[in-house]
Amino acid sequence: MNKAKPVAVALLYDGENTPTVNARGVGKVAEQILHIAEEHQIPIQQDSELIEILAELDINDEIPENLYRAIAEVIAFAYILSGKFPANWQQPSAGELSIR
Repeated sequence: MNKAKPVAVALLYDGENTPTVNARGVGKVAEQILHIAEEHQIPIQQDSELIEILAELDINDEIPENLYRAIAEVIAFAYILSGKFPANWQQPSAGELSIR
């Protein structure tokens, strides 16, 4: 049985500029990236389709415009897991939520 090698991409987002690829790797390098993220309690999201696209980018490349929404969702996910919310953010009530 052939086990797929792990792939990892780390993004850097300063809150103002377009997120960039900070690290990427396959196999042992990917394992090291994931280990460092875990050590620093950086949230990890698994998305095989997104990682396939991001893995094609080079270090310091900005994410392409067609990925802005997907990456915004990843960043929002990471912020929420870290207990970070915008200063004026209010959790919507159940009636305000919509699923599309």
